[in-house]
Parts: sequence; structure tokens; C-alpha cells
Amino acid sequence: MPSDKKIETSISEVPAPRAADKILDVARDLFYREGIRAIGVDEIVKRAGVTKPSLYRSFPSKDELAASYLRKYDLEFWERFDEAVNAHPGNPRAQIIAFLTRVGKRTQKPDYRGCGMTNAAVEYPEHGHPARVVSENNKVELRRRLRAMAAAMGAPDFDTLGDGLLLLIEGAYISGQLFGRGGPAASVARNADLLIEASLKK
Repeated sequence: MPSDKKIETSISEVPAPRAADKILDVARDLFYREGIRAIGVDEIVKRAGVTKPSLYRSFPSKDELAASYLRKYDLEFWERFDEAVNAHPGNPRAQIIAFLTRVGKRTQKPDYRGCGMTNAAVEYPEHGHPARVVSENNKVELRRRLRAMAAAMGAPDFDTLGDGLLLLIEGAYISGQLFGRGGPAASVARNADLLIEASLKK
């Protein structure tokens, strides 16, 4: 059985999180809950327990920190999307419904603040802003995938169906914040299925 001394040594050897990781984790939480423009650098370094110079060593500006937050958000978004796709191989309709079922459930949580990408695009209307660029790329890729999935379902007008699904998703992100629990976003998957059914019958 290991001695207490050995246990203490092994614990002390666990490396502390790098300052950049701590900063990004804190920024992600604050930016998502409060908005990017509403949160200053001083608040981030205070919450992260680091100095301002350490922040600027990792992130040259707040704009770059915001873009880094969104790039991480983008990776997490596609992980969730791909989980739904992989759960229903060869069945794009079931893939979309599975993804939207999860979206609908998330919109019912008290701390739901919609999609970080959508929120950032609203906060930064100027094209070319680092945060805006990441958000736009995410939405362009989502639109491309939804149209491709609509085509794989055999929809005669697959571009319109794909765009309709995108509009439903974006509507869920916004209405989830407005109405909260019991709001229309809870039924986004059902509405998507009805839209798909109607589109396939054309």
C-alpha cells in the first residue's frame, strides 16, 4: 500500500492548467452567458486568476480571444452534430431529427443562451471581424450540410428544404432564449419532421 508521502508527492506533481487554457475556459463561460462585448479583459483575468500580460501573451487582443472562444465552440458544435449523424448511418432524416431533439431539450434549460455563433454574429455586424468570420463559416457549413442531407433524402427541392431546416434551427436558438421552458423551441424536431414530410411529398 503506498505511503501518505508518496500520495502527496503524486498529487503535487499534477500540472496546473496552463494560463491560456484557464483564460479560454473563463472567457467561454462569460462570453456565452453575458455576451462578448459586455465582458472586459479585466473581468476575465480576475476570474481566471492570471495577469493581463499573461492573457496578451496567448491572445494578442480581445478580438482574437473571442475568435478562439468561437473556434472552440465550433469544434464542440460539430462534435454534437456528428454524434447525431453517426447514430443513424445512412438515414439523414433520422440524423437531423436526432440533432434537433437534443437542441430542443437544451432550449428548456434555465441557463440556455442560444447558439454562441448566432449571438456573436448579432454582436459583430461588421464583416471581416475575427469573431464574425468564425460564426459565418460555421453557418455556411451548416447550410451546406443541411442541403446535402435534404438531397440525400430525395427531396425534389432540396435546397429549399435545407434552408427551411436552417431557419427552424436559428428560430429555436432565438426563441429558446425568449420563451424558456415550455416555449416553441421544444418542438423544433417535430416541426422539422413535418417540414421534411411535406417536402418529400412534392
